[in-house]
Amino acid sequence: MKFQIELSEQKARPALSIRTRTAVEKLPQVIGQAYGEIMGYMAELGEQPADAPYTAYYNLDMRDLDVEMGFPVVKPLPAKGEIKSGEVPRGKYVSCMYKGAYGQMEEPYNEMFKWIEENGYEQKGVYYEFYYNSPNEVPESELLTKIVMALK
Repeated sequence: MKFQIELSEQKARPALSIRTRTAVEKLPQVIGQAYGEIMGYMAELGEQPADAPYTAYYNLDMRDLDVEMGFPVVKPLPAKGEIKSGEVPRGKYVSCMYKGAYGQMEEPYNEMFKWIEENGYEQKGVYYEFYYNSPNEVPESELLTKIVMALK
């Protein structure tokens, strides 16, 4: 196995997020816009993110992705417009830290799917990607993304 896959039990974590549908080609703009709106709202509230920003994928249909972009926060914060107050749910998760280009993430995903099956787990079909840096800060080969899959 090329990637280190970890199983963990997580507590619910409050978050501010925007959920929408988009095609994969438009995803970078949609993510950037959502993060900008949420960060602007957090600045209004005088709050900071509690962890790296994430995108949750509720399906893997590249023509019509159901995605939620958000930031974990320290405590529940009020919603505003399309920015919703929610959470990254508690539960059992499998995760893997991936270093490299976003377009090359099929390999760690496939290894994780295989690990889940081989270890007798079942996935819920929700996939989180936590982004620890951005293409604006580092070369693609240095991008750090934590892939997290919810388990039943």
